[in-house]
Amino acid sequence: MAPDPGAEPGAETGAEAAANAAADEAPADGAAKAKPGKQRKRSFWRDLLVIVVAALVLTILLKAFVVQVFSIPSGSMENTLLPGDRILVSKIVYRFRSIDRGDIVVFSGAGSWDPPTQPPRNWLVRVLDDAENLVGIAGPATDYVKRVIGIPGDHVACCNADGQVTVNGVPLSESSYIYPGDAPSELRFNITVPPGRLWVMGDNRGDSDDSRYRGSDPGAGTIPESAVVGRAFLVIWPLSRISDLPIPNTFKQASLSAAAAVATTPPATVAGGSALTGAAVLTWRRRRRRKSGTGKPSR
Repeated sequence: MAPDPGAEPGAETGAEAAANAAADEAPADGAAKAKPGKQRKRSFWRDLLVIVVAALVLTILLKAFVVQVFSIPSGSMENTLLPGDRILVSKIVYRFRSIDRGDIVVFSGAGSWDPPTQPPRNWLVRVLDDAENLVGIAGPATDYVKRVIGIPGDHVACCNADGQVTVNGVPLSESSYIYPGDAPSELRFNITVPPGRLWVMGDNRGDSDDSRYRGSDPGAGTIPESAVVGRAFLVIWPLSRISDLPIPNTFKQASLSAAAAVATTPPATVAGGSALTGAAVLTWRRRRRRKSGTGKPSR
């Protein structure tokens, strides 16, 4: 374009001035555009760290106060629970109601059925154990899962003329949950559950180390209510076994509650000799199953 004859020497046209200004500002704009990108990158990692920490804290709080995942290690609750099942255990339900007959509970046997536990001396082992417990991969070796049969004050006995377990004289119809083909119990017992304690049994009556075989332990085989971690209410793994764990109808009999209100209180006894004999039979039966390759692990 020809220069404007009326323009002063050295003067720039409006178009030229705008072009030069844009050229001068281009590097500055590029630098300005680069800074927000770096800030966004730093912000992403910071946000990710916050999310991870928040998720970890929430998981710890949920596990400590609300719900926890447990893995079933044995066959003592078959077929209700199978080895390898993952269950959800509510840790708050008993803040709103008492422990009921028929509940499936997870409890710690440390100090009652088992010696008090000592934390590992190696700090790394302790950290790994805590991490496994946190995500539900494993639990303490002294944790058990059983069904509550008798609550404080209940008179629990076996067996009546029909071979049934009775609670306060009321027979239980257990065919809906005990292992198919198992008798309600091959070991006789007769006990009034002491205050603050529970009588518990596995659904796999032929292969369950439960209150029947703990007559020489504190509480004559019963467990303290304070040892209960929570109530198992849902199977969450494997997917093919997702189901809830309701209280069986036999524990909802009106006569059971009525009998509990007027139940007499005979001496709390479990025949020590019978319990020891039963324990020996259970041990022999497990060894025989292991040798034949058909045994089911049990706790």
